[in-house]
Amino acid sequence: MKPDRITIKKRYDRLAPYFDGLEAMMEGLMFKKWRKRLWVKVEGDHILEVGVGTGKNFTFYPHTARMTAIDFSEKMLAIAEQKKARKFIDVDLQVMDVEGLWFADNSFDTVVASFVFCSVPSPRKGLRELYRVCKPGGQILLLEHVVSSKPWLARLMKLVNPLVLRLFGANINRDTVKSVQACGFNSVFVDPRSSDIIKLIQARK
Repeated sequence: MKPDRITIKKRYDRLAPYFDGLEAMMEGLMFKKWRKRLWVKVEGDHILEVGVGTGKNFTFYPHTARMTAIDFSEKMLAIAEQKKARKFIDVDLQVMDVEGLWFADNSFDTVVASFVFCSVPSPRKGLRELYRVCKPGGQILLLEHVVSSKPWLARLMKLVNPLVLRLFGANINRDTVKSVQACGFNSVFVDPRSSDIIKLIQARK
């Protein structure tokens, strides 16, 4: 791993025991409804979730699909394993980095990630990996917070980004839609219900 990736991984390992509590308010007020909108779009028999974290999306997993989920933080994944056992979730959990997936080309019908690419050191490299493992005609579904289109807010987000990155390992000033558009997908669609800084992105291979 690159030094920056190691640093980010250590931050998530450190935050893992407190992660659900730290995001509980935002989860209840905003994120949960977006997760529902994301997962209703999932299609196919074999689904990959990238950046499973502590398993916040387990509730929305389709019961008829074969589920695989990865995360690069062993500590986050350990909490997901506990939830998996407690909630009887049928999912194959693996420690893996999105920038170097071990899966074969064209393996998954849908690849899902929620609030992940804000913390990937080389996001386009990770997105190209998602493209590679997605089947032709399959889809990538992303829920991401991005830099605002409002100039004053974008400047503020860029100003405080180093502090947020240092504390939480996440960037708040990325234009993930443009990154997806640059990675060779046949189509990229942004859900019209998306807000200025939260985007639900659907990309077809």
